[in-house]
Amino acid sequence: MPLRSRSVLVAGCLLVAAVCARLGIWQVHRLQERRAANALAQVARAAPAVQVDSFGLDSSLINRRVVVRGQYDHRHDIVLRGRVYAGVPGVEIASPLLQRSGMAVLVNRGFVPAPDAVTVNRSTLEEPGPVTVQGIALPFDTAGGAPLQRGKETTWSRLNRRAIAQRLPYPVEPLYVRQTPDTTLPRFPRRLDPPPLDDGPHLSYAIQWFAFSIIAVVFAVIMAVRPWGEPHPAPR
Repeated sequence: MPLRSRSVLVAGCLLVAAVCARLGIWQVHRLQERRAANALAQVARAAPAVQVDSFGLDSSLINRRVVVRGQYDHRHDIVLRGRVYAGVPGVEIASPLLQRSGMAVLVNRGFVPAPDAVTVNRSTLEEPGPVTVQGIALPFDTAGGAPLQRGKETTWSRLNRRAIAQRLPYPVEPLYVRQTPDTTLPRFPRRLDPPPLDDGPHLSYAIQWFAFSIIAVVFAVIMAVRPWGEPHPAPR
């Protein structure tokens, strides 16, 4: 291989190594940020439950245990498609809980099995009358969450406040409540535990990027130190 070509190849490998190492460092920073956020969330979840009656759900209540009262508007129930619980496909049901203030708290009431992870008979899941809901206050998803129409049924991929608020005839609180398990509640929807506070994929991603960086460096070293070429045989 010509000296110039080999030099370019070595430089390219070192550049790839530097980029991969930088991505690994970025994932480490993401991991540290997530662990710090998890620590704050753990403290919030351990605090006493907040009775949300005369005031709304603001950002100070994220990951706090809350108690909200009202009556469900089952005409506007939301079906979250494509869910899995313990290996079983299904959906999650979110219902607007109307409060005295005129605001609605969106409550994720839990999981319902569905073979196609889309279709469910919502009428069998209604909870009429005044209810008291205990759960964890969580922020809405900020990613796109436009609904999908399938026949007469409308399903959603995630809880996006802006998209949902456009379809409801009343204002919606800026946080939603994930109702926690309670043995006094009906079997379905199956109430869900709070989202886990784990490291996520950042550690494994960091290890992968650092591994790619090391591989690129090793390849660059091999290309730099190996013989530049076989000597030409002497003419006869």
